Amino acid sequence: MSERYEPIELGDTGPVAVRAAFANQVAYCRANGAPVTARIVAALAALLDQPASEFARRIADWKGAPLADALPLRAAGGLHALHLAGTAHELAPIYADADDINDAAIAAGVVARHEAALLPWLDGPPQTNEAGRSSNFIAAMLWLADKGLPQRFDCFEIGSSAGINLMIDRYHYDLGGVHVGPTPGAMAFAPEWRGNHPPMHAIEFAGLKGCDVAPVDLTDPAQALRLKAYIWPEHHVRFQRMEAAIAAATEQAPKLIHANAADFVEAELVRPQAEGTTRVLMHSIVWQYVPSDQQARVTAAMEAAGARATAERPLAWIALEANRTVHHHELVVRYWPGGGAPVKLAHAHAHGAWVEWSG
Repeated sequence: MSERYEPIELGDTGPVAVRAAFANQVAYCRANGAPVTARIVAALAALLDQPASEFARRIADWKGAPLADALPLRAAGGLHALHLAGTAHELAPIYADADDINDAAIAAGVVARHEAALLPWLDGPPQTNEAGRSSNFIAAMLWLADKGLPQRFDCFEIGSSAGINLMIDRYHYDLGGVHVGPTPGAMAFAPEWRGNHPPMHAIEFAGLKGCDVAPVDLTDPAQALRLKAYIWPEHHVRFQRMEAAIAAATEQAPKLIHANAADFVEAELVRPQAEGTTRVLMHSIVWQYVPSDQQARVTAAMEAAGARATAERPLAWIALEANRTVHHHELVVRYWPGGGAPVKLAHAHAHGAWVEWSG
């Protein structure tokens, strides 16, 4: 498969789009230090040429938009879960990145033997919930404070998954030499910082609440295993972070409810807002999974609330999402009063390894 990105729109459907989504995922994994995940995705793609299982046929004949649905990562998550559970030992050489093995043949055999366990993994999008992305949220809040917004933040997050980023106030951050949060913290983040450091301010949190259409309970081992299956196996630090997040959630669960993005945002925006508090909608690598009608409702609700915002009760929108045109992730902020125009603050690694600051 080519390591170059194939032209594809987020909403494209059909067999060509399916194969382009797999090809692009392979290229993306290789470009982001995940050669094993690239091998798994490529092995699954090879099954689509002559799909001999219901699992492969369902992927090949995917009715939705494979890129928007993160179809390759749904399928790869299923194989990784089997590997983590120790129920498909044949996969071990691939996950060990061994040479001179037939990845596609191994994947075909595993799919044939474990199809019943694999099929449900196609039913919903990946839940990555990477804690390292919270560094971007913190940097954006420092930037907002530098713009004169109150340094006390009342945050609500969509697509929270297990609520790992709702525990943002419990972590310590070193952002290019700017330190934020408790020491040592439930987790500590020091991403490679490129460019100037963000502004220095003493921020605090008035509230942290999130929603998800399928919220995950980190204290349930089965649900935690599902989250681990979506972690790329090459990224060992992410498994360590997951264990730290499980410990933190066991000590005090994040405030997380079952709701869709639009209903949740609309409800949060009508809550009374304390004077001297900045209300913030935040999300990371989730917007593509939000249905277009809900995206429109969220945008309309935020812009309407922004029109009512005041200097004493401002509103902000922090998003770390994929730019599918240039194939990297961007940290973008809007705030009111202040016009609400999108401001790109940084390019960032999807899992928090580095931040290229331009704010």
